[in-house]
Amino acid sequence: MASLWLARASSQLARRAAARRPPPRPARHGSGQPTSSWFLGSVPQAALGSPALDTSRRGFCSVRRFAGESSAAAAAAAVVDEEPESGFAAGDQQAVDFPGGKVSFVAEMNFLPESTRERINCYRVLDDDGRTISGSRFQEVSRELALKMYSEMVTLQIMDTIFYEAQRQGRISFYLTSNGEEAINIASAAALSMDDIVLPQYREPGVLLWRGFTLQEFANQCFGNKLDYGKGRQMPIHYGSNRLNYFTVSSPIATQLPHAVGAAYSLKMDKKDACAITYFGDGGTSEGDFHAALNFAAVMEAPVIFFCRNNGWAISTPTTEQFRSDGVVIRGQAYGIRGIRVDGNDALAVYSAIHAAREMAVTEGRPILVEVLSRSMEFHYLKCTKKTSVYN
Repeated sequence: MASLWLARASSQLARRAAARRPPPRPARHGSGQPTSSWFLGSVPQAALGSPALDTSRRGFCSVRRFAGESSAAAAAAAVVDEEPESGFAAGDQQAVDFPGGKVSFVAEMNFLPESTRERINCYRVLDDDGRTISGSRFQEVSRELALKMYSEMVTLQIMDTIFYEAQRQGRISFYLTSNGEEAINIASAAALSMDDIVLPQYREPGVLLWRGFTLQEFANQCFGNKLDYGKGRQMPIHYGSNRLNYFTVSSPIATQLPHAVGAAYSLKMDKKDACAITYFGDGGTSEGDFHAALNFAAVMEAPVIFFCRNNGWAISTPTTEQFRSDGVVIRGQAYGIRGIRVDGNDALAVYSAIHAAREMAVTEGRPILVEVLSRSMEFHYLKCTKKTSVYN
């Protein structure tokens, strides 16, 4: 009964609206007389140049346009507002300015797919044998810079080995290595300026090493002695240096991301030729701070580089249990942020990508999202043993 009543009521409303509708009149373009047309009605293509919203009548949203119709016709058309009926047909070109921007209308109900049809490509410069891939585009490095990058990667690995053994011997309480991610540390640091502000996670000691932090200073922090800048108040590997524009590591995951946006915006306000860069893992993208920071950076147009190390695991949680999207880089598009995916085992690709990202961030005043695919060669942290590690 309810459906029958509804059908009859709809039919009566349709007949009443048809009786009230004035006969169509040909538009006389150029007369300059504004008329109203329902935003779901048939809007001439010429009227789509600069539509605006008129929400003053009964809460309905209509498009204001100049079609050349008389004011009498406009008054007659206003009667239809009570029971609007659309002459909209598939293929009609219609658009309207909503508060979020100008959008076009379609008659088909199409849902956005849950993912892109093809996965985002991964940028690399060197092949598996270390040879330059033919046709690759990259930032040239001098022989001296290449040797320094290699030397610092070796130094970082040796430092990790020494502190790893010290932790196993009980000399320090906690340690975390960068084995397998040396290129990420050193190559990205080499592409930055010393004026750029670094907001790290806990796996970027190589960035600090590149900037001039000595092995003795690393040891002071890990042992928490009187020469430690934090005077033993921080956990081991929570380095920091005001002199080197390197924020102190924070234990909570992804809390440094919104801070990086604020630091970048301050650089922009001061008109400095510098940017901020923040490092985090794939697990950090599952935190709310990641999404808040990306939206914050996009809206404020902050010169910040979001550097995500995606090694497939957040301690014991694989990426398949964290998100269904195509990795991390695709998320930037939802916030209006440019991004790139890079091979983290290719030092030249990482250097080139960060060099270009920094140039865009500083000169264009925009955030950049960089996803680096890598493979960690050690346990997540060194309180694990082979007997208890989730990786065995």
